[in-house]
Amino acid sequence: MPDKTFGIYNGVKKEGNADCVFASIYTLGMKKHRESFAPDGFDLIVVDEFHHAAANSYQSVIQYFEPKFLLGITATPDRMDGKDVYALCYGNVAYQIHFIEAIRRGWLSPFQYYGVYDDTDYSSIRWLGTHYDDEQLTAAQLRESLADKIYDAWNEHKQTRTIGFCSSIRQADFLAGYFQDKGVAAVSLHSGAIGITRGEAINRLDKGNLEIIFTVDLFNEGVDIPSVDTLLFVRPTESLTVFTQQVGRGLRLSEQKTHCTIIDLIGNYRNADVKLRLFGNDGEGKKTAKERIIPTVPDGCELHLETSVVNLLDELSRKKLPHRERLHRSFLDLKNELGRIPTYLELHLHGSSNSWEYRNEFGSYIGFLLWAECLTKEEEEIYYQYESWMRDVEKTVMTKSYKMIVLLYMLERGPEHWAEPVTPQEVAPFFHSYLTEKEYRRRIDFSDKDSKRLWEYNETGVSQLIERMPMTKWGSAKGSMTRFEDGVFSLKIEAAPEHRSTLHRWTKETCLYRLHHHFERKEQAGTPSVMRGFSNIKSLAQTIKELLPYETGPL
Repeated sequence: MPDKTFGIYNGVKKEGNADCVFASIYTLGMKKHRESFAPDGFDLIVVDEFHHAAANSYQSVIQYFEPKFLLGITATPDRMDGKDVYALCYGNVAYQIHFIEAIRRGWLSPFQYYGVYDDTDYSSIRWLGTHYDDEQLTAAQLRESLADKIYDAWNEHKQTRTIGFCSSIRQADFLAGYFQDKGVAAVSLHSGAIGITRGEAINRLDKGNLEIIFTVDLFNEGVDIPSVDTLLFVRPTESLTVFTQQVGRGLRLSEQKTHCTIIDLIGNYRNADVKLRLFGNDGEGKKTAKERIIPTVPDGCELHLETSVVNLLDELSRKKLPHRERLHRSFLDLKNELGRIPTYLELHLHGSSNSWEYRNEFGSYIGFLLWAECLTKEEEEIYYQYESWMRDVEKTVMTKSYKMIVLLYMLERGPEHWAEPVTPQEVAPFFHSYLTEKEYRRRIDFSDKDSKRLWEYNETGVSQLIERMPMTKWGSAKGSMTRFEDGVFSLKIEAAPEHRSTLHRWTKETCLYRLHHHFERKEQAGTPSVMRGFSNIKSLAQTIKELLPYETGPL
């Protein structure tokens, strides 16, 4: 863009008058700098590392500016703290691709993964909710015998330039010293490192004057060293998000490498049996009840596990059975109390286990019923044939209730016709009525500036909203079992006449559960401000009662 000017706005430079400004989030996070720009001063704002956008520092900037278009870019949209990054952009995902698919397309380097057995007993190390106790973990890691194993594995599989990811500064220093004693050009790079800067270390590694840099979290993001061809993981995987970021450090394309070697110590730590799914062909980290322990990797990639690692993963998988048995026991208790199989919503409202655990463990509530042998032979066949659809209904992103409202309209047409295509115009009256007939629905999902204009029914406006949001978003989502083409929303399944009734019942149960859970979650998230809006406990109780989709006793 030769006709545009470019500037930097950070702690050193303040070139805010340029057409295109590259700014530091930390600088704009300060009110005086942020307000030196008009809120509508930019047509386009691009936020890199958008997975941080839920943090207060980012929110102060995002909430202040009013661009015509806000674009967030991230390789890891699933935050470690559970905050919903998708909700910040109302579930609008412009483009999504997993690194496995990028490898297939030749955009990232293929990998060769080596799982090396780590005999550390992590079960004896105290777990503090999100990480292991630092002192206990460090004590277990600073062992000569473990350093021997790490060095031997690295020496056997390494290429030319390595980043070693450690749990702590002490471990990084310990391993750097051990490798140096073996004659390896190694450094420990962290916030307290003396004698070498980050830039110097990266430059020396890139030129081949360094063989390995041991670090903690310094290279998780924001670093691009394409020539790195080996990654060494000598830390337990406490966060799959961080692990994914770190793997990305070695997948950049470079003329200096044909692939990235990943050397990973695998012990009996949390997530050890989960992280390998990130390398599988589906690239989604998902699982089914019958999933293989060792995933199938894309063409051009390799996955090698020591026999001890395979045995360990098999043992960890079997140890998960008590968790499933707990869910089963909770289900059976409610089933016995009701005298029948509970609906999904009943399981959520009255079961002793969290309803979302069934989805996470079995892919869907119907998937659990299959595992629990609660389906007939005919129902089992129906489930296997339409499993992708049931999983999509369970897991499609819901920042608003709109998708499920469209689906509920389709279901209201009855078992024979529910799966037939619909248009936005057909759905519009039901959609509007559903959102406006209950105060809590209107307040939670239909009260932004644009929605308020539609409180008085306008078929054209409501139809355009349905087309723009639920139908287009669901139909274009990765792996979606729906499509939206030529103004018509339809399912990618052809339900056989003899299957329609069962599929209708399962889909409706899931739809009603998701609608209830959505509004319940949104209401709970806003509890403090909502509570202040009630004059007495009776009015609060009445609203809670309205949240339930069926009659309840007195509150």
